[in-house]
Amino acid sequence: MDAKPARPGYHHGDLRATLVAAALEMLEAGEPFSLRALARRAGVSTAAPYRHFADREELESALAVHGLRELMSDLAPGEPRPASAAELGEFAVGYVRFALRRPALFRLMFGQACDDRNDERVRASAALHDLLEGIMAEVFPASDPVVLATAGWSLAHGLAFLHLDGKLSSADPAAVDERVRSAVAAVFPPSSSP
Repeated sequence: MDAKPARPGYHHGDLRATLVAAALEMLEAGEPFSLRALARRAGVSTAAPYRHFADREELESALAVHGLRELMSDLAPGEPRPASAAELGEFAVGYVRFALRRPALFRLMFGQACDDRNDERVRASAALHDLLEGIMAEVFPASDPVVLATAGWSLAHGLAFLHLDGKLSSADPAAVDERVRSAVAAVFPPSSSP
């Protein structure tokens, strides 16, 4: 039996994923994007993106969710989580590397307040916070993991933006990694963990 031909105008099996991928390409290329421009880039009708995103803000939340999941995958790829203050440096290195590898996405993820009406974005953001707090609870069991997670995140996040904004050179990746490790060791010295 022959397969049915595709409907005219049907282009994608997963249009939402195609739109997110196209928006990521536009974002990383520095192209301004709107839902109309996104439709042109994806080769679909100008109405098609509105079936998946009510407006640009909703599209940006979808991009942030994609970025948060990618960051989580980079930070917790199935390897053992940091179990000591010394290992926190490598975790922070992964965070800064992500920022330098995906600068436009990183800025979008953290450049605005989280849209608390977007359940998917709230869950993705909460997963990152939970990961950080869980690590701090394991490394420093006698301390407040929420406070330490905020301190550690602030340190890695600040270093990421100092490099992104050119305040610290990112020309030598090995030097960036060492700078991050040294900063983390200064704030969380190896002797401070059990």
